[in-house]
Amino acid sequence: MVDDNSAKQFAGATRYVLDQELAKIVNISMALEMPLLLKGEPGTGKTMLAHAIAENLKMPLIVLNVKSSMKLIEALYQYDTLTRLNDSRFGDSSRNVSNIEEYIKMGKIGQAFTADKRTVLLIDEIDKADTDFQDDMLDVLDQMEFDIIEIDKTIPAKTRPVIIITSNAKKDLSDPFLGRCNFHHIAFPDADMMRKIIGVHFPDLDSELMEKAISAFYQMRKLDAVEKKPATRELINWIRALKADPDFKPKQLAKGELPYLGVLFKKSQDYARAQHAVNGRRIN
Repeated sequence: MVDDNSAKQFAGATRYVLDQELAKIVNISMALEMPLLLKGEPGTGKTMLAHAIAENLKMPLIVLNVKSSMKLIEALYQYDTLTRLNDSRFGDSSRNVSNIEEYIKMGKIGQAFTADKRTVLLIDEIDKADTDFQDDMLDVLDQMEFDIIEIDKTIPAKTRPVIIITSNAKKDLSDPFLGRCNFHHIAFPDADMMRKIIGVHFPDLDSELMEKAISAFYQMRKLDAVEKKPATRELINWIRALKADPDFKPKQLAKGELPYLGVLFKKSQDYARAQHAVNGRRIN
C-alpha cells in the first residue's frame, strides 16, 4: 500500500486556530496510522479540523456524514441494480450490462481507499450510528480493505487515509471502538482563544467591538435552560451582522442592548429566553 505524504506534519491552517496539544495528537495519530476520535460540543471545530488538515497537507478531503439509518455497505459501495435493469431492458446504454462492475459506485470510504492520492477521510457524527456500524467500520479501517460481494472482489486501499472521526457525545461509543482510536476532547474555546479565532476571521475588527461582543456572547452562553448554546460559528455571524448595521455602536453592548439575537439562538424557546434576559437587563 503506497502512502505518500506520510512524513508531513500538520501545523495548522489559514483560518483554523490550533493549540499545540491538538496538533500533537493529530501528528501522533498519523504516525501510528490510527483514526483520531474527536469529541466536544457543537461549534468547537471538530469538523473544521479535517478541513484544516486537508488544506495544510494538500490532501483531498472526503466527508462521510453519518445518518442514524445508515448501513456500512452504503459507506463502502453501492450496486446500482435499477440502472442495470433499465439498461438491460432498453438497450440504450454504452455500458456492458453483463459486467456488474460497471454498475458499482464507490461510497465515501470506498472513494478514500481507491483514490490515487492520500486523502483525509472525515467520518462526521459517528455517534448517530448504531454499535454494529461503528465496530464493523473500524474492522474495515483496520484491515484497509473490503469485499464487493456481487463481483467477489476485494478492494484494498491504495493509500491509507488520514482518518478523523467526530462525535457530539449524544450516544456512548462501544469499548472496542474507543480502544481502536486515539482520542481528543476539544473543549469550548475560552475568551483568550476566542479572541484569536475572531482575530483570524476579522483581522481589522475594532477592539471595543471585539471585547464587548465576546463578553456578551459568553454571558448569553450562561443562560439557564438553553437547549442549544450559541457556538463559535454563531459568534462570527453575529459580529458580521453587527458590522453590517450602519446604526450599530459597540457601546450598545455595554448597555445590555443585544440586537440580532436570532443569529445567536436558532431555537424558538432559546430565543425567547434570551430576549427575556436582555429585556430584563440580565446581560451586561
